[in-house]
Amino acid sequence: MGKLFHLTTIRERRVLTPIGWAALSIVFGFVLVLIILFIHPFLAPTKPVGGGILVVEGWWPDYALKKAKDQFEKGRYKLLITVGKKYGVGHPLAHYKSGAEGAASRLYAQGVLPGKIIPVPITVYPRTDRTYFKALAVKKRLARMGFIQASIDVASIGVHARRTWLLFEKAFPSVDVGVIAITPNSYDTSRWWLFSEGVRNVISESIAYLYARFIFSPPIE
Repeated sequence: MGKLFHLTTIRERRVLTPIGWAALSIVFGFVLVLIILFIHPFLAPTKPVGGGILVVEGWWPDYALKKAKDQFEKGRYKLLITVGKKYGVGHPLAHYKSGAEGAASRLYAQGVLPGKIIPVPITVYPRTDRTYFKALAVKKRLARMGFIQASIDVASIGVHARRTWLLFEKAFPSVDVGVIAITPNSYDTSRWWLFSEGVRNVISESIAYLYARFIFSPPIE
């Protein structure tokens, strides 16, 4: 009768031995090394499809635009599209009117022929999912120009490339979309974990990519 009122009991459970902990630590360390070595190349792929159109974002610094210009000339593209938000009154770059037109102007200065560049300014700039809405703006502009089925390559800086590629594919489901990752000059991408900017970029873009891949759902157009 007394056994029914016991408040504790004895149960057998398994715990790791020192050798087990050592083996677990080795496996964890091995996985961590693999992530460190391969996460940056995964997030910054270069897989162009060789279409006739190259897309770049308007917020880029001059060195990245120079690399995009080199890619444009090397890839023999027909059009280079710049896309970016409109600047409001008081913005330090307001004389450009938009990021798209600012990038276009700087590309002109680097030697790209004006007839080859199409600026796509975005008047209503959303607070979230901005890369996807940039893709939609490019899609609508190409449709107006008659390039409905034209394959495109989208260029992006560093680890932003994988997510940009994914979102452009969502916006252009019926055409081939490639990607070109422009190497950033602010840190050594082969040793990104030694630089604060590299660590911040990899962590933030990893989270953003997982959101875009598994949570984000394109709105009905």
